[in-house]
Amino acid sequence: MLRPKLKYFGLAIIIIALDLYTKYLANINLNFATPVKVTSFFNLTLLYNHGAAFSFLSNSQTSWQLIMFSSISLIAAVILIYLIIKQPIQGKLNLISFSLILGGALGNFYDRAFRGFVIDFLDFHLGNYHWPAFNIADSAITCGVILIILKSFTKKP
Repeated sequence: MLRPKLKYFGLAIIIIALDLYTKYLANINLNFATPVKVTSFFNLTLLYNHGAAFSFLSNSQTSWQLIMFSSISLIAAVILIYLIIKQPIQGKLNLISFSLILGGALGNFYDRAFRGFVIDFLDFHLGNYHWPAFNIADSAITCGVILIILKSFTKKP
């Protein structure tokens, strides 16, 4: 029952590894809050996010936020592991979605648990309007959620 689903846990592990490696590279190669222009609409900018995804609630650096966001990540991870195990193997899109979200949640959890903040470095902008900086984990979570939403609009057989 679990064996056919190992590849989905593998996908989550790949997301975690890619996320942590890119954060490591950003942390050692970029100067804090100093944008490095890549294109006219994209910078690499090292930021330390004490809030949630896309810098939500990042203005305050209180311990309750660290505990709350870490707890949410762990609870979500446990639920996602359960969903991956229980999801029928025919539900491949759900399995991929859950794996993306799981990998992203655990990537950001690692940062919160061992750094006290999440490293963000992807900075998209249009002129002076900047989308909140984010990372690979945030992207994986977003893609997983979008896949679940899109699937909800498809007809069930």
